[in-house]
Amino acid sequence: MQHQKHSQLARPDTGYFGRREWAILGAPCGTIQQLARTLAERLAPRFQTAYVDADHAAADAGEPASGFALEYTDKINFQRIDFPDKPNIWQQRALFNDLDLVLVNGNHFAAARQLVILDRRKFDSLQRKADRLTQVDAFLRIDGEDHAATPADLPEALKERLPNWADIPVLPLNSVPAILDFLERQMAPPRLKALLLAGGKSQRMGQDKATLDYHGVPQWQYLRDQLRAAGVNEVFLSCRAEQIAEFAPEPLVPDTFLDLGPMGAILSAFRQHPDAAWLVLACDLPLLDTATLRYLIDNRKPASLATAFRQAPATDEKESGFPEPLITIWEPKAYPVLLQFLGQGVSCPRKVLINSRTHLLDAPHPETLMNVNTPGEREAVLGRIQTTRIV
Repeated sequence: MQHQKHSQLARPDTGYFGRREWAILGAPCGTIQQLARTLAERLAPRFQTAYVDADHAAADAGEPASGFALEYTDKINFQRIDFPDKPNIWQQRALFNDLDLVLVNGNHFAAARQLVILDRRKFDSLQRKADRLTQVDAFLRIDGEDHAATPADLPEALKERLPNWADIPVLPLNSVPAILDFLERQMAPPRLKALLLAGGKSQRMGQDKATLDYHGVPQWQYLRDQLRAAGVNEVFLSCRAEQIAEFAPEPLVPDTFLDLGPMGAILSAFRQHPDAAWLVLACDLPLLDTATLRYLIDNRKPASLATAFRQAPATDEKESGFPEPLITIWEPKAYPVLLQFLGQGVSCPRKVLINSRTHLLDAPHPETLMNVNTPGEREAVLGRIQTTRIV
């Protein structure tokens, strides 16, 4: 049996720069730059787009080295960070993590997926870069030019490199809407799973809040059913290792980041399924209903790090207006950000939301966000639920 040196971790589905990236190649740099700029302008603000290119002009200008290992400049309208060392693939992914789409000048850099412009003048160059043609999703056809070509005109060496060349979609280069439609169809939101936090020790309540009965069943079962009614089919229970037998055979996410509270539960979920978006839900929400969950899901903004409700003033005056981290949809891009905060000694999910690009919502019925942490609060909510049933 071969010795395994490192733990087998589920790796996010990512490329050289980001989760969704396309290199554009087969044309002069100016054509690629203009297309990328036009696409980015049309995709905003629904998608955050990045562009990767090489700047020969800056090198030709002979800009002197500053001597700094890193230089940050507030340019008022934008922020600029200069550092002399070229980032490796791991650093690139961290730099581009927050972006939804990365467009790459394929004349200079490789990307996981490609769009190839059919320009006869660049066929020789394409053949020299054939190793970068790993997943060509579309050809872009030039219309009305002498150098225009069709897939059938590709050199034989490129056809051998792309054995499915005849089946690759062909889009008109001058039709931005057609290219946008194609890209957007490739950019479906990450699949949504739910995580019910059932691993807390409930010290203030004095008994397990996940098993309290407000609606005729244990609270975790009630919330699981509410989530399913709201359209989330995959519901996992976050629990401690000693609780596994108690909750089996429910789908579980046992804590693997220990003694970190909800932060550890969220990180454990991402560790298990790093490409999913997680609707994280505390078990101390007896008034939460399907309508509120549907409102959160329907107003989800995948381009943000997370979609969260604002804490209602009636719930807690001290925390009013702040994001509620435990009724929140955390997107896959949140995983490395949570780890970055943890590495700086922060284990508070709310602090992550406050200091990140979070899409905040006002709950249509703020009372549904009321969390119950003490026996006195529990009795008051039980009386409220019973009164509502009688009415």
